[in-house]
Amino acid sequence: MNFKDIYRNFSISFEVFPPKTEEGEKNLFTALGSLMRYSPAFISVTYGAGGSTREKTIDLAVRIRDTFRVQPLVHFTCVGSGRAEIASYLDRVHSLGLTDILALRGDPPKGQTDFVPAPDGFSYASDLVSFIKNRGGFSIAVAGYPEGHPAAADFGTDLVNLKRKIDAGAELVLTQLFFNPDDFFRLRDGLDKMGSHAIVIPGIMPITSASQLEGTIKNCVRTIPSDLAEKLGAAAPEDVPRIGIEHAIYQCEALIKGGAKGFHLYPLNKSEIVTEIINSLSLPGKTE
Repeated sequence: MNFKDIYRNFSISFEVFPPKTEEGEKNLFTALGSLMRYSPAFISVTYGAGGSTREKTIDLAVRIRDTFRVQPLVHFTCVGSGRAEIASYLDRVHSLGLTDILALRGDPPKGQTDFVPAPDGFSYASDLVSFIKNRGGFSIAVAGYPEGHPAAADFGTDLVNLKRKIDAGAELVLTQLFFNPDDFFRLRDGLDKMGSHAIVIPGIMPITSASQLEGTIKNCVRTIPSDLAEKLGAAAPEDVPRIGIEHAIYQCEALIKGGAKGFHLYPLNKSEIVTEIINSLSLPGKTE
């Protein structure tokens, strides 16, 4: 993919994960069939912790491409992999026509607090990006944290690290979830001031349950706006999805107003909530 061409116009993309069951895969493709009405620029496919879904990620990416004629963006982490193994993986995905990579360092394996690279592996995502770039034949995206990476000393330090990934060859930054639009603008504008030419796209994941808030979200988000926290704290469990949808719509409207070039949405392998959010927006270039 040429990301600069994609984002000449406002574009939407989605992230999915490999289902664990045949029923889950069937439901995912039903959901994707519904989401195709929005002409997504690409579908990103996650890579399980420690490479646990490596083969499923590849298989799912190929099936998505062949079923919907949409290019997949394949996640890849360097956790537990040396350079020869990484090179072999890259050769394989490229031979399948998968030429777009979301390059991630990855989290430490379960039970470990510190990241330890594999022998002859990489300690930082910027090293992985450079390795992929030097092999050629790939378009590279990376992750960004609007509030700064949880392991970073501060936001400024993390911004420098993100710029290092861009300088190594990344063309697109897809952010982790966040709840304050100003955090996205601080990230995007901070990179601009540093002379970055990468495209920065906000990642939007609506809150759907209290368990999601305690699980997935707490690993990425440092702060929740006080008004949102107050609403969630007073809400019955069945009311949480409505609050999450309303806040996601608010975020998206603010991001459009602030000049975001698109959205990368996390539908959690479903379509209903994301459909409601998109249909509520006046997207740039949208026709009725």
